[in-house]
Amino acid sequence: MKILLKNGTTAETNFEKQDGSQAFWLTSAHVLAHAVKKLYPETKCAAVLVSEHGFSYDFDFPFSFSAEHLHTVEEEMQQLIKKSLSVQVYELEKETARSYLESRNEDYQLELLQDTAAGETAVFYKQGDYAQLCDEAQLTNICQIKAFRLLSIAGAYWKGSEQGKMLTRIYGISFPKASMLEDYLRMQEEAKLRDHRKLGKELGIFTLSEEGPGFPFFLPNGMVLKNLLLNDWRTMHIQEGYQEISTPVMLERHLWEISGHWEHYRENMYLSQADGIEYAVKPMSCPGAMLIYKQSPRSYRSLPMRLAELGLVHRLEKSGQLHGLMRVREFTQDDAHIFMTPAQMSDEIRNVISLTDRMYKKFGFAYHVELSTQPENSIGSTKEWELAQNALRNAIESMGIPYSVNEGDGAFYGPKLDFHLKDSIGRTWQCGTIQLDFQLPQRFHAGYTGADGQTHRPVMIHRAIYGSVERFIGILIEHYAGKFPMWLSPVQIKLLSVSDSCLPYIQEITESLQTAGFRVHTDTRNEKLGYKIREARMDRVPFILIAGEKEAAKRTVCLRRRDAEADEPNETISFCELVKYLNHELLQSQSY
Repeated sequence: MKILLKNGTTAETNFEKQDGSQAFWLTSAHVLAHAVKKLYPETKCAAVLVSEHGFSYDFDFPFSFSAEHLHTVEEEMQQLIKKSLSVQVYELEKETARSYLESRNEDYQLELLQDTAAGETAVFYKQGDYAQLCDEAQLTNICQIKAFRLLSIAGAYWKGSEQGKMLTRIYGISFPKASMLEDYLRMQEEAKLRDHRKLGKELGIFTLSEEGPGFPFFLPNGMVLKNLLLNDWRTMHIQEGYQEISTPVMLERHLWEISGHWEHYRENMYLSQADGIEYAVKPMSCPGAMLIYKQSPRSYRSLPMRLAELGLVHRLEKSGQLHGLMRVREFTQDDAHIFMTPAQMSDEIRNVISLTDRMYKKFGFAYHVELSTQPENSIGSTKEWELAQNALRNAIESMGIPYSVNEGDGAFYGPKLDFHLKDSIGRTWQCGTIQLDFQLPQRFHAGYTGADGQTHRPVMIHRAIYGSVERFIGILIEHYAGKFPMWLSPVQIKLLSVSDSCLPYIQEITESLQTAGFRVHTDTRNEKLGYKIREARMDRVPFILIAGEKEAAKRTVCLRRRDAEADEPNETISFCELVKYLNHELLQSQSY
């Protein structure tokens, strides 16, 4: 696949590579804009967005555009693609570019032109009679787009600001093969069935309220699930030599100025005042961990120091970006900060990678790793960044783990290794991260006494494995389609009565299972057994136990598995063997 670079040269790539898919979807977005302008010439083109999930384009239509119009736009796009229009790139003097955009009444493009970096020229890409202000690579010919689909529309503020005009955003996807689009659409249908917002409500895990947008409420089943994750996290971290801490949710502004968050992250922070002092609600826990490190003199003999925190953090996300548990304003971050000597960097990075690997395997996740390097708005010297990047690179390579490089996407204080999980239907989710930081120890004047008796500066690792615990729960709901493995199921067993005469036996079974540590719900309602079984199946409980007069007399129970076929017979298990049987199933559910 050939792409056209902004300097007019071409390069070979493929759709599976990031530069290939980005160019593919950017060109597709421009074909969308071209079609819209041909159909509705008075429409103004605003902004293109390309992500790992496809493309979108924001338009200012002179009428009320609705989803019913998408088919018409698709047909026009198909006619353009059939013309096999080649793509050209050229530069215009800024003044000429301004006049050109004014003549086409493209107010939003004019504003984007004014926002571009200082220079004498502006870059345009053109196909046929449509030209778009753009300086990123595109396909050399739009005929390479073999299959596409416009997916949906939504409202979007200009430049993401609620003070801006509300525009119409059209979402789309495209591929170089028709079969890839078919696979994608099948996956989308499966994803709808797994939507964590729908399942989370049905399974009593969480709810959302208009009184607290972006602030999820966890229901009883959700708290069981969340606590299972947190308890497992604590156990593994104790085994790895971490010490758990807790730092305040709100700290003074000057602390965030020292850390650099005030300059680089303030627009995402909640602010408050008390006694004439300005405070910020923490969007992350690292400054608090730094204060704990500094509260006592440290020696090289006490390093590495591994401080772990399940920190409640708040981030001021735009309302239009909120999405169930996946994008919230309040969440628990399974943060940890490791303070170490430079000589300990390699071992500590490898230890974190190993711990991350073990935790993900508990859920059956495959993953890939991405090394993100120095961004434009970084702090610290180039030498320090190169040292940090090489340390991460050498550690991951020494473990034989493949990785890709994401240039310029590191944190402002250091490079990072990001872990992208692959779920059961092939989607990827960025969760874990390992960030190597030389900057915060310098800014906070953190030190330790070395073997030479001199004061030295520690190196710091910021890392998370779940990332956002709330988001991780959302991913798990969709990964398992609500059918959690037995060890993770909020309710492991549903015990159903056949009639009131067996209730004493039902109570005996319940007490036995609860004493053995199982999470059991009973259904003793005066309803038909078939109705109770259907409800239990809808609740996605791993095991359904049924007992009536016959079972009470024989001291047995009928067992039905969650995924048993409707005509599949139940298993019969004796009361005295039941706990042993279920314990075996519990152990099996934890093995991947």
